[in-house]
Amino acid sequence: MMIDDRVRFDINLSIMFTELPLLERAAAAADHGFDAAEFWWPFNEPVPNDAQVDAFVASLDDVGVRLVGLNLFAGNMPGGDRSVVSIPGQEKALRDSVEVLTAIAARTGCRSFNALYGQRIAGIEPERQDELAVENLGLIADTIATFGGTLLIEPLACGENGDYYPLLAAADALGLCDRVTEETGAENLRLLADVYHLTSNGDDVVDVLRYALARVGHVQLADAPGRHEPGTGSVDFGAVFAMLSQQGYTGYVGLEYRPLNASAESLNWLPRERRGRNGEGKTQ
Repeated sequence: MMIDDRVRFDINLSIMFTELPLLERAAAAADHGFDAAEFWWPFNEPVPNDAQVDAFVASLDDVGVRLVGLNLFAGNMPGGDRSVVSIPGQEKALRDSVEVLTAIAARTGCRSFNALYGQRIAGIEPERQDELAVENLGLIADTIATFGGTLLIEPLACGENGDYYPLLAAADALGLCDRVTEETGAENLRLLADVYHLTSNGDDVVDVLRYALARVGHVQLADAPGRHEPGTGSVDFGAVFAMLSQQGYTGYVGLEYRPLNASAESLNWLPRERRGRNGEGKTQ
């Protein structure tokens, strides 16, 4: 499997190295050659205390791992939430959490932020949820634009992310980006092209990258079915990487899969020298 040297990899430490406490995962990533990481919202609440934020940032700084992607507060993810962006009554929690996100960005240099959309709620008109989502996304996009941030919009695999998550295909996410731009003027929204989610929902990922890469802000990978490391499913990653190369993609590709066994073992498909810092491990 040929991978263009311009493609950079990061590791999602909310789904990888879960054998360890969250604050120990950056050190494990560094030990295995990575110098860039991304996280889902790493706190249980929208507004953690200062000590929690300090500990999170220090866990990265202490081992020289750069934060390159961060999800917005998404509610109770284990309980089935997939963001509060479109949920009436959650406006304050969302916007307060964006203040925390902005502070983390200032300390880490992170510039890519993933805003999941939220489930459809029984008894609430979808149009009302969509109007709220557009308003919220416009405000968030404007906030992070002040420091060069990009807001990512991600389709999710149907079924395992609930039966009522409305963004399933690349076209759904791109349409939402267009609507936010048209109604709010925000222009820094991009598609998060997750190989696993798009494939699971029937999109041809290679085709998506062919026609939409200019509108892709980030790429994530996991094999399908299963959401494990490349080589455990049916995705042709050789074709995916070839298209990224053909289209001149120079951004990060995030490893966002559930390791079939141990996290370290699951990395064998990616040569150590391609993981970052020339495979040298932890910066001293």
